[in-house]
Amino acid sequence: MRRKLVAGNWKMHGGLARNRDLLVSLVRTIGKGGNADCAVCVPFPYLGQTQDLLKGTAIAWGAQTLSEHAQGAFTGEVSASMLADFGCRYVLVGHSERRSLYGESNEAVAAKFVAAVQGGMTPILCLGETLEQREGNIAEKVIAAQLDAVTQAAGMPDFANAVIAYEPVWAIGTGRTASPQQAQEVHAFIRDRLARSDAALARRLQILYGGSVKPQNAAELFGMADIDGGLIGGAALVADDFLAICNAAAG
Repeated sequence: MRRKLVAGNWKMHGGLARNRDLLVSLVRTIGKGGNADCAVCVPFPYLGQTQDLLKGTAIAWGAQTLSEHAQGAFTGEVSASMLADFGCRYVLVGHSERRSLYGESNEAVAAKFVAAVQGGMTPILCLGETLEQREGNIAEKVIAAQLDAVTQAAGMPDFANAVIAYEPVWAIGTGRTASPQQAQEVHAFIRDRLARSDAALARRLQILYGGSVKPQNAAELFGMADIDGGLIGGAALVADDFLAICNAAAG
């Protein structure tokens, strides 16, 4: 049975005092671990603080993006080796906001996925469709293109060290949530597509749901056969909410 994972995405939120309060609360409750894995993906400036507060606990940490380049004249970019210096286990790759706001193409996302794996981290590859694409009945086509770009660039073996997050763009920060059945259908589609190349790996792969997961709906979502946890946005900034979601994943 696949172990559940709950990963918090702080996005561009945080501050030293606020972060400390949140992380100390998480450590106090789940610092020794449980029946599900928990992680937080924080803004670059707070990686040092997060490392200091979470070191030696069962809570992992990571970043929200990275450069596809190892080093060089790329002002403002952060490489995989830099993230590794701060003990990052995870890094988000291809989040919908990176794709829509910063123009990251499927090919660019694939290059970042490769860089993350080569840097020894676990990429959380984000896939998902917009409301227009869903209503146009091309959601699976869009997700297949996003996924295929990575499998072609990286190869299936790299997915042994990866996580996928399905994030319907129309359900991020809108308060709307895909029904558990809608989410399950897409998760199953993703797993089946990967199984064409490596069925055993596809069975082991964690696929998270990311789209307005809340304490009230987490247990039902996580109860679906192919949903292995969540990529959590707003609720990850509230200790009680994030803990409740982690508890739902732990069963």
